[in-house]
Amino acid sequence: MTFRWRLFAPLVVWLAIYLWPVPAGLNANQWHYFAIFAAVITGLILESMPVGAVGLIGLTVAAVGGYIESDPGKSLRWMLAGFSESTVWLIVGAFVFSIGYRKSQLGRRIALLLVRSLGTNTLGLGYAVAMSDFLLAPATPSNTARSGGIVYPIISNIPRIYGSEPGPTAGKIGTYVMWTAFAATAVTSSLFFTALAPNAAALAIAKKTVGIDVSWAQWFIGFAPLGILLMILVPLVSYVVCRPEVKRSPEIAEWASKELAAMGPMSRNEWIMFALILLAMFLWITGSTPDIRVPFLGSNFINATMVVFIVISLMLVTGVIDFHDIVSEKSAWEVFFYFTSLLTLASGLNEIGFIKWVANEYAKPLVGLSPPTVMVLLVALFFWIHYFFSSITSHAAAVLPVVLAVGSGIPDMPVATLAMLCMYSLGLMGVISPYATGPAPMYFGSGYIGKGQFWGFGLLFGLIYFAGLLFIVLPWLMWR
Repeated sequence: MTFRWRLFAPLVVWLAIYLWPVPAGLNANQWHYFAIFAAVITGLILESMPVGAVGLIGLTVAAVGGYIESDPGKSLRWMLAGFSESTVWLIVGAFVFSIGYRKSQLGRRIALLLVRSLGTNTLGLGYAVAMSDFLLAPATPSNTARSGGIVYPIISNIPRIYGSEPGPTAGKIGTYVMWTAFAATAVTSSLFFTALAPNAAALAIAKKTVGIDVSWAQWFIGFAPLGILLMILVPLVSYVVCRPEVKRSPEIAEWASKELAAMGPMSRNEWIMFALILLAMFLWITGSTPDIRVPFLGSNFINATMVVFIVISLMLVTGVIDFHDIVSEKSAWEVFFYFTSLLTLASGLNEIGFIKWVANEYAKPLVGLSPPTVMVLLVALFFWIHYFFSSITSHAAAVLPVVLAVGSGIPDMPVATLAMLCMYSLGLMGVISPYATGPAPMYFGSGYIGKGQFWGFGLLFGLIYFAGLLFIVLPWLMWR
């Protein structure tokens, strides 16, 4: 019964909007296309079907209906255009990186090394957990794969060593370890462009909506003052908030040493994977910076997506992964379909003039307010409305075009700064609820963080992160 309700809810949303009188300033075609888009977003939020299927069905309906192009041939070309988007392939290709981390065991080794080095006391253990995510983040575009697939399986072994089990004894050390890991991945997801899949989707939307584009290095530099500060503060604030009963944890370092001993020395594939990740980082940073010439490139620029394909090719040639691994990576191909669909559908709203209409309507109450005030209000709306979303991607696709369009309609508004603040919000907002981002249900379901605790911690850290955007990132971007 639950499945049927979730399945039919998007159809109800579509029909309700379709039958609603067309608002003044829009024509029937624009309004009916919006009905399809709203139904797709509803399907993604409720997870009525696999997200890739929801996006593909919505895109097909829009193309068959000829809402963007009335000519069938042109409509098909519009529908398929998104599949050649470089940002989509960047996401899919970078998912393959996580296969290399997982298959080579490099990710597990990195986390264990940090635990062994910093885990002699509970606070140090918190920093080890946060640093594990930090080091994996630049080359792991899915925080679910990174935090849920690499970090969580390791740290879930830690609390039980102290008799800290889900439930009454969770507060001994389990709550602190789990919350620190979850809060840290929200920060790293915003700090690195390639640490969260929706970052690339949001940048593509910003580029299509208001013409904003940034390199990997520009993204990092823009958020670094807040991101690095939060990486220092998150384990400490979590320590104060969670109040773990166990203050010292020498056994954890001993346990990590035993696990590392069992793994033995770094394998051939680990060394190769390590070298390839360094190569990817080097090319992402230098290859996207016009002032730095990369000797073996032939030009001063190499596309970030091309870097991914280079590294994947080298992973295949060296045997770190095989082609079957890529084909069987279900999550990557699901992302491929639903990101492509969402990007194409979102750009369609702009192409038919719907976003412009929304911008004009929502900008009217803002007339007379100063651009900084409008910017703060728009960023606040973008950040906190995420309580109504279970997908950062669907949030970006639904809300970002509207916010940017409204902002661009305000005279003297620094639209580039507004766009960056919204995009930096994507990772941070994942901390606010048990469903706000991919790893959230995993940590919530661990039993170490109570329901009330999760909501309370989420609100507190959400407020801290949001304040950091306004009082650190905003002045930094304006000054630069």
